[in-house]
Amino acid sequence: MTEQLSEVRDGMRIDWDVIIPVEDGHLVADVFRPDDDQPHPVLLAAGPYAKGLAFADGYSHQWTSLVRDHPEVLDGSTGSYQVWEYPDPERWVPHGYVCVRVDTRGTGASPGEVDFFSSQETRDLFTCVEWAGTQPWSSGKVGMLGISYLASNQWQVAALRPPHLVAICPWEGASDYYREYTHHGGITSEFMPSWMPYQVATVQHGRGEGAPVNPVNGRRVTGPETVDEAERAKKLIEIGGVLNAHPLCDTYYRDRSADLSKITVPTLSSANWGGMGLHSRGNFEAFTEVASDQKWLEVHGLEHWTEFYTNYGLEVQRRFFDRFLKDADNGWDRTARVQLKVRTPEGFIRRDEHEWPLARTRWTRLYLDLASGGLAEAEPRGSAQASFAARHNTLMFRTSPLAEPSEITGPAALKLFVSSSTNDADLFITMHLFDPDGEEVLFTTAFEPRAPLTQGWLRMSHRALDPQRSLPYRPWHPHDRLETLEP
Repeated sequence: MTEQLSEVRDGMRIDWDVIIPVEDGHLVADVFRPDDDQPHPVLLAAGPYAKGLAFADGYSHQWTSLVRDHPEVLDGSTGSYQVWEYPDPERWVPHGYVCVRVDTRGTGASPGEVDFFSSQETRDLFTCVEWAGTQPWSSGKVGMLGISYLASNQWQVAALRPPHLVAICPWEGASDYYREYTHHGGITSEFMPSWMPYQVATVQHGRGEGAPVNPVNGRRVTGPETVDEAERAKKLIEIGGVLNAHPLCDTYYRDRSADLSKITVPTLSSANWGGMGLHSRGNFEAFTEVASDQKWLEVHGLEHWTEFYTNYGLEVQRRFFDRFLKDADNGWDRTARVQLKVRTPEGFIRRDEHEWPLARTRWTRLYLDLASGGLAEAEPRGSAQASFAARHNTLMFRTSPLAEPSEITGPAALKLFVSSSTNDADLFITMHLFDPDGEEVLFTTAFEPRAPLTQGWLRMSHRALDPQRSLPYRPWHPHDRLETLEP
């Protein structure tokens, strides 16, 4: 078992490899806290990326671009304790917070079987929150802050309502395991099968001598034990096979998706305009669905990790947590419920709103003119059809050049009447923006350095709609049955 070590470094009391007992074993955490023996509010995050793997080592390309383009992320920080998708303790501990980093079951220093977002993993996280809320260095108020995986599991545990959990800030975190992590429009996403070998299997618990080393304390990030490779393989979910075995939205996915209606703690949901299937939809949906009467939506752009660490992101996070974990009278209660960094070809414009979707939206219906390839508000006369060879060609419909500045902010839906030479078909829809010279305008987003305005997907056999949950601008597909086409 990992041995705990406590030391003072860079103005922080750091407890390395602290054991957190769970119902059938233990997890391992690092704790960064003020060196004053006083209780402080806690920011907790748990993930599968190894709490001791330095950002600069594990994700060198992203780290290099982050500090090059946004050197402010090192204001008051050496960067030595920066870890992928966790908050930087050097920028939080001096502000009077304790930062707790937990390795989820089977990853990093925590033993066990890896099973993403399982009910067991959520119960583990419940235990961690309650453990953190009852330690001598804790004020009893626990908040959760982290990106992506470390955001998605916040929705799940918040729905269980641990007594010491006071507020959450899921930053670019999916809330629907089927519709966001594993399937987009019913089409199996390659994300998790391609992500796991590089970002999780490489830091699976017990990798032994070949494991990366924490550059600060010299310890292997996957724990001191060496577990036989065959034994490790048994404890690592074969995610591609599992997804193929569950093509529809069954209990496997529902058990791994949060019941948002049970979340009542103050919530700051931070979305990215890009990365539609994973790092956008979940935060917008969760903001509208959580039951808390103290909820805010913040929307930004750029790369998936960037604004979490910039001064902009840090300020938003601190004001939120200062209000609810420190009871600070800092005006956060009067902050606009929707805070946007509106995306333009020239950059971003910060703007406050009060609801989502925006109440003043002019919902505009555009029609595809199949005969001319046009896209206009006037419904075309008569009937027409257009065809293309799947996997080789596409169809594109264009508006006339815009005569005046226009803003597209909010959800969009497309209704098509489709036939196919096969009994099923996958539709991939992209919304593009072109400049006056006909060149496409592209944006840096969560997943792509050069992305179009937005994208959508649907497998035709998954076209059934849930009339109770569908909205004109947001069709809801239950994905619980197949309705194949007649070729």
